[in-house]
Amino acid sequence: MARIEDYALLGDLQTAALVSTEGSVDWLCLPRFDSPACFAALLGGPDAGHWTLAPAGAGACTRRRYVDETLVLETEWETSEGAVRVIDFMPPRGHAPDIVRIVEGISGSMQMRGELKLRFDYGKVRPWVHHEQDQVVAIAGPDAVRLRTPAPTRGHEWSTLSEFTVHAGDRVPFVLTWSPSHERRPRPVDPEQALRDTLTYWQEWCERGHDVDGPYRDAVKRSLLTLKALTYQPTGGIVAAATTSLPEQIGGPRNWDYRYCWLRDATYTLQALIAGGYLEEAKAWREWLLRAVAGDPAELQIMYGLDGRRRLPESELDWLAGYEGSSPVRIGNAASDQLQLDVWGETLDGLALARESGLASTEDGWDLQVVLMEHLEGAWDQTDNGLWEVRGPRRHFTHSKVMAWVAADRMADAVRRHRDLHGPADRWEALRDTIHADVLAHGFDEDRQTFVQSYGATALDASLLIIPRVGFLPGDDPRVIGTIEAIGRELTQDGLVMRYQNAQSDDGLPGGEGMFLACSFWMVDALHLAGRQDEAIRLLERLLDLRNDLGLLSEEWDPVARRQLGNTPQAFSHFALVTSALQLHAGRGHRSHESIRHPGVPGADRR
Repeated sequence: MARIEDYALLGDLQTAALVSTEGSVDWLCLPRFDSPACFAALLGGPDAGHWTLAPAGAGACTRRRYVDETLVLETEWETSEGAVRVIDFMPPRGHAPDIVRIVEGISGSMQMRGELKLRFDYGKVRPWVHHEQDQVVAIAGPDAVRLRTPAPTRGHEWSTLSEFTVHAGDRVPFVLTWSPSHERRPRPVDPEQALRDTLTYWQEWCERGHDVDGPYRDAVKRSLLTLKALTYQPTGGIVAAATTSLPEQIGGPRNWDYRYCWLRDATYTLQALIAGGYLEEAKAWREWLLRAVAGDPAELQIMYGLDGRRRLPESELDWLAGYEGSSPVRIGNAASDQLQLDVWGETLDGLALARESGLASTEDGWDLQVVLMEHLEGAWDQTDNGLWEVRGPRRHFTHSKVMAWVAADRMADAVRRHRDLHGPADRWEALRDTIHADVLAHGFDEDRQTFVQSYGATALDASLLIIPRVGFLPGDDPRVIGTIEAIGRELTQDGLVMRYQNAQSDDGLPGGEGMFLACSFWMVDALHLAGRQDEAIRLLERLLDLRNDLGLLSEEWDPVARRQLGNTPQAFSHFALVTSALQLHAGRGHRSHESIRHPGVPGADRR
């Protein structure tokens, strides 16, 4: 089984595929990110479905790269017989989703072997396969997949094999297209024209953004491309990752489905997109956000489906062994039913950022924000499950209270700054001050001079690092410095920051987890705001070294085995990279309080 960092990402802005260094497409859900997979070898081995196209008997490739600033992947093998390149891409979605693979002979001659093993419904359903004119057609239930290629094909043990020789200068295309089985076959794409169109699309998209400079330009651009690839274009929603059930510990049970849209990601995503100059995508994400949260504010969820769907029932797929034996494999996410009070703050903070960045507001949008704020006024002092989705007793999490402060602060500030926005600013400012005092009284350990994870507890939490980022206290406040120092001593392993100390016990599951990468990016930001630039730069560069050869990051890092863990590519890791790098080196890092003053709040004036 390939390592998580051995996978490249392809995408068509509605779904995504993962391609290994051995030329195998081991993960693909059709037609959407959250649809059942037709290639699930990632979670169940080759019999769960894959599409390998590589030199016969070859192992890992010699090299691979994306073509410039695109999602067109080139994978090359060199042997004593010659050299060959496989060009993989998914054209931005037209009528139907396609994967195009073009085998190009570079030198000499090479014996190629293709194996297409389609398995619908996450590896459970074997389709009926037959030839139809110039196509191989696989059908089962609602799914139909067609393969077009001039190369010879034959059936063998529920797979389609293709064996041929490619010489220097040859180009042999393969086009795989999905459609609903009850519809007419979709119009075929021309593979060479599709390649030109796909290159043009991504190059033009990159040119629309800011001309990012500085030493980390390539890392920022690749992360922005990755965020775009995780966008579900029809609605503007952005999935947390392209996969489900990649483990937080190899062999462990913390395997969750991340193919949904988290409200918590909203603020960070907007910061990254706006800082990168992609206001159109930021606007689409904001509109998705407003549609998703519309309704009873008491029923606000932490996550929604790509289209704003609310029911995300969790179940286990017992026929899949899991990545490297990490079971269970889960689809859906039961955490969607949790109470996490911080999402009210993150939602209102994200909408404030959009407003202050020049994205046009609407009367309905403001009315909804007022309703959300009014609900939070009566709920902020409740216990909740916290941002880490703890599946245990609820607590007064310090981070949740800080984000309630953010909500009151941003709403009061909006009324003060915009004549057309109306609301009880005096009342919200009073609530803001009350929450501020409450957090300092109950969420700060005077003896240890550090904020703590929850009221009355002693445990630390990486989320405390966002306190200066949101403007709750200045970055050089002694209480912030004390928290940075405490987390550095007690919550750091191999230079990276853990989420919190008792992660293994809170959800009742055995084993542990890796280092959640976004937490270390938060430390970068906290060090920067504390004026400790050299430390911030060293940590950022350490994090950039954890990317794979194509610039991709998953959710976590195993500091012992020195490998990536968790679902991939992870949006949280990539937008944290963008905001941290731009803040340090390009002067365009948008802290969530970047353009907002905080009058009357002790220690919270912007510097």
